[in-house]
Amino acid sequence: MMLIVTRSRLAGLITKCLLPLLAAAFLILDPAFNYTNVAQAQETRERRSIIDMIFRPNRRKKVTNANTSVIRVKRPRRKKSKTTSDPAVTGAEIEIAKLPDAKKVMVIGDFMGSALADGLEVAFAPDAGIVIDKRTDGSSGLVRTDHLDWPQTLTTYIGEVKPAMIVIMLGANDRQQMSINGKKEKYQTEAWNAEYEKRIAAIIEIAKQNKTPFLWVGLPAFSSPSLSADAAILNNLYRVKSEMAGGEFIDIWDGFADENGKFIASGSDMNGQPVRLRGSDGLSFTKAGKRKVAFYVEKSIRKLIGVGVPAISQLNPAGTIDSAATSPTITNIVAVPPISLVDPELDGSSRLLDQASVPKASGITPRDKLIEKGETIDAPEGRVDDFKWKPVAKPAG
Repeated sequence: MMLIVTRSRLAGLITKCLLPLLAAAFLILDPAFNYTNVAQAQETRERRSIIDMIFRPNRRKKVTNANTSVIRVKRPRRKKSKTTSDPAVTGAEIEIAKLPDAKKVMVIGDFMGSALADGLEVAFAPDAGIVIDKRTDGSSGLVRTDHLDWPQTLTTYIGEVKPAMIVIMLGANDRQQMSINGKKEKYQTEAWNAEYEKRIAAIIEIAKQNKTPFLWVGLPAFSSPSLSADAAILNNLYRVKSEMAGGEFIDIWDGFADENGKFIASGSDMNGQPVRLRGSDGLSFTKAGKRKVAFYVEKSIRKLIGVGVPAISQLNPAGTIDSAATSPTITNIVAVPPISLVDPELDGSSRLLDQASVPKASGITPRDKLIEKGETIDAPEGRVDDFKWKPVAKPAG
């Protein structure tokens, strides 16, 4: 009897015989392998639909089975490029050593005055001829003399610092009752206002006695409407007293308010870029806000003191002033009579350039022809409104 084995049957016999042998060999090599975990892992894997593949292509569900271990591959993070410490690249300001005879600008006041002093220090950092001397007390004011008596303290500071100029910014803490001759007076009563004006004048008088120019910087708007209204009233007192004494009042209100004069937390900085100007408390200034306050004041300081930024040619590589460098001389400009641009003698000649090529005109304009005679000028040849009849040339012959 002949046994006929087809190709398909032979493949089936090989599969039935070899598979058990391979499985047994695998178990001998790795007896710790657990088929249960593999089966459970296959059971917990969900098949993704076409919707998941389109809208959530990279989303995979985590296997929550306790017997299944999930291997997570962490993607390498990109390393951030190291920033250079070069001031020209980072935009950091280069500090210049101050001159020994640099003029001192003393800033006094409360926490608002402290913010102003910080901004002025940044503003005058590249100026070797001006030094900002910060003498502020955040809780001070003109009302609580038991905490700090500013007229007496200012006299002491002037003797110590000998400033070339005084900048004052006070009043943010003065919305409270005042003790006058042992009696408590409520805020903004008639007696309170009279005494407050006397204390403003006392500070100004000390500056005048020492022949020191001064600037009084007004208060900005605040997030509290009542506080802003009171700040506007106090600013009016500072302005009147300062200008009467020959000083200058710096109004910064518009720089920290909207078009209606109300408080804004964010606005334009000194370069016109939108930034956060005020703190979350609605009172303090941010770094950009401090610099903006100083921007209002620094121009007046330079004008009154008469010291500007030194020329670049006067600075040596160390950033200090070169004493051997001389400032450029300024020559007086002699006034001359005005000269017409059409004056023939402007270049020393007595006739206009290319006078021969200028066509002579009759003096009658197209408007004169149209109004006086009712005539219109002919359109230039080739223009769209050129309707003149042109005779057609006959062909030769």
